[in-house]
Amino acid sequence: MYYRICIGLLLICQIAVAQTKQPIYKDPAYSPEARTKDLLQRMTLDEKVGQVLCFMGWEMYEIKGNDVLASNQFQTLEKEQLAGMLWATFRADPWTKKTLANGLNPELAAKAANALQRYSIEHSRLGIPMFFAEEAAHGHMAIGTTVFPTGLGQAATFNTELIEKMGKVIGEELRLQGAHIAYGPILDLAREPRWSRVEETYGEDPILVARMGEAMVAGLGGGDVTQPGSAISTLKHFIAYGGPESGVNGNASVVSHRDLLENYFPPFRDAIDAGALSVMTSYNSIDGVPSTMNKEYLTDILRDEWNFQGFSVSDLYSIQGIMGSHFVTKTVQDAAIKSIEAGTNVDLGGIAYAELRQAVKDGKLQESVIDSAAYNVLRWKFAMGLFDNPYVDPKKAKKEVHSEGNIALARELAQQSTVLLENKGVLPLNKKGVKLAVIGPNADVMYNQLGDYTSPQPDENVVTVLEGIQAKVGAKNVIYAKGCAIRDTTQTDIESAVKAAKSADVAVVVVGGSSARDFNTDYLATGAAVANSKLVSDMESGEGNDRMTLDLMGDQMKLLKAIKATGKPVVVIYIEGRPLNMNWASENADALLTAWYPGEQGGNGIADVLFGDYNPTGRLPISVPRGVGQLPVYYDKKNPVAHNYVEGTSAPLYTFGEGKSYSSFKYANLKIEPVDDFTYTVSFDLTNTGKYDGAEVPQLYLRDEYASTVRPIKQLQAFSYVYLKKGETKQVSFTLKKDMFSLIGVDYKWVIEPGDFKVMIGSSSKEAQLEGTITLKKGFQY
Repeated sequence: MYYRICIGLLLICQIAVAQTKQPIYKDPAYSPEARTKDLLQRMTLDEKVGQVLCFMGWEMYEIKGNDVLASNQFQTLEKEQLAGMLWATFRADPWTKKTLANGLNPELAAKAANALQRYSIEHSRLGIPMFFAEEAAHGHMAIGTTVFPTGLGQAATFNTELIEKMGKVIGEELRLQGAHIAYGPILDLAREPRWSRVEETYGEDPILVARMGEAMVAGLGGGDVTQPGSAISTLKHFIAYGGPESGVNGNASVVSHRDLLENYFPPFRDAIDAGALSVMTSYNSIDGVPSTMNKEYLTDILRDEWNFQGFSVSDLYSIQGIMGSHFVTKTVQDAAIKSIEAGTNVDLGGIAYAELRQAVKDGKLQESVIDSAAYNVLRWKFAMGLFDNPYVDPKKAKKEVHSEGNIALARELAQQSTVLLENKGVLPLNKKGVKLAVIGPNADVMYNQLGDYTSPQPDENVVTVLEGIQAKVGAKNVIYAKGCAIRDTTQTDIESAVKAAKSADVAVVVVGGSSARDFNTDYLATGAAVANSKLVSDMESGEGNDRMTLDLMGDQMKLLKAIKATGKPVVVIYIEGRPLNMNWASENADALLTAWYPGEQGGNGIADVLFGDYNPTGRLPISVPRGVGQLPVYYDKKNPVAHNYVEGTSAPLYTFGEGKSYSSFKYANLKIEPVDDFTYTVSFDLTNTGKYDGAEVPQLYLRDEYASTVRPIKQLQAFSYVYLKKGETKQVSFTLKKDMFSLIGVDYKWVIEPGDFKVMIGSSSKEAQLEGTITLKKGFQY
């Protein structure tokens, strides 16, 4: 009797333990992979599809005083779609209709993330948290965050250590506010400057793009998502998006398979090796196949060849574009099926993949395909710890976002991104006893220096060129006149600008372009701006604003010529999102600079350069053409060397890698030493022979003298940012590794061929200060 009672009690205890034991997916002792597999087998089809839907997030919250709540729209979305991801929840701009008045500051953003996260978890049958994805290529696109220079400006630094520091700040600011995924870096090769999104890129060279991309990914956490400030990096845009036909955004890209393998794929591959866990498809098509449904690229190469372990995401509504833009399918459901089967895991926009539930029920799609896509998302939610610690501290966000250290870093980026192209002795400017005229449409319009994908920012967070110069010499010594707008000729007042110049010792004229969005501009459903001849905003660059020419718009050339006619020294600064026509300024300005879009500290950074508090080190990440008839004009074209046109030279006005300093540098004592059959150490002495302390950016180029396929005239392989005090000499060393000698052979396989390689070292791609030869005695088949 006693025995039977004990057995009975034991069985009751075992049943109780079994009933109270938590599922594997809720137990942090298990690996993310084990937890994901356990969770997936518990999920319904509807729940799994929800994990591959990413909807727009800015309408999903309501601000109530100092609190933020989940909106009715979000509650309905979660009930009907079980969505697992939101995009641009914290975004503010004219497209989203979120402003400084009705948008989220960092503290409210953290509260919004917590409110939405809490609602999602508590109203999810299995307690699944949300992913929040945000635009973050040059700072988190949200109110009150730190705004850095756009991609061209970042690349102009040629300083990977600085870009890694920037990436770390961006990741930390994202995570402090409750976001998890950073859309960036942008790895498109900018081979078409008329294209509206050139500003977002790292320029025309695949090696520079790759090194900048690696640095940004490393700063964002390098794939170690367990760290508090680490964010998932989403690489954009896969693939060959930066060279559309006619320069029109989203047009087909005419690119050879060899070019893809040699130039377009490597930056993405290298960034994935550096830890990127997400890849975004592009709107274009290649050889008749829309990129969002290209199985060869998304599965065969990205996953099978590169062993990519993260998740892919469509660009906004690009899955619907398979039907509505490319006309490859007749229904959105068919587009969704083709996309997910090709390897696009997540639908940004959510509308297309919502059709997948019915596709499975109708037998058009295997549920296992959805299982695989959902696994790729859920695995990283577990790895990031969202199932265990999903919430953030709003007080910490308020205190640490846009900190003094982050602002100082933005200033450093602005300094190093400024490129000095001409200096006929007028720079650096004297701070004492000088009267300055600061003139031009970009001298004191804060949003014109921030670039696209930037939210409204408090006035006190942004320093314009006018304000930066006033801080150096005092407001009483500066006369300001706008002169004209970027495009709108009804705002022209050149007379006032001429008057200001005549009363000053030097005129600083700030011209160029703008990506500043405004509430009068029309926008597509994707957020791209629509060029509208009835509305004359400053915006001539930024997504959707493609150009027919590269000339300065509006009355800017009239302004420049009028100021030059005063006889006063003229410093011309281009703040721009693409390489605009500089022909006149190159010949007539006493000094010429470009700062691209230099970010919130652009005014201070530019002023630091103008007055010699920072010796300019910026280098061009993209060539500046003399006219659109030269396009494409990137420096690393394949042989043969181009001959001149009837009308003039085929050479660009300024080529990749160019940029001047206030100092001068001597290159000497080149040594090339083998390490093994395919590795060489290249070293030389670099001396600052000028009057100023400063940095030089030595660049190493290789040319394969003879090969089985046509090779570039020259190709950047290494570069460095080297600081030298005046009179100082340092030995600089580069290691040329095996892959730097490789090419895609006639059989479309990577190969190294024996033969001679010319080594060229100098301050730009234009000319070499040192030259040598490396002879490979044997080849290698990968």
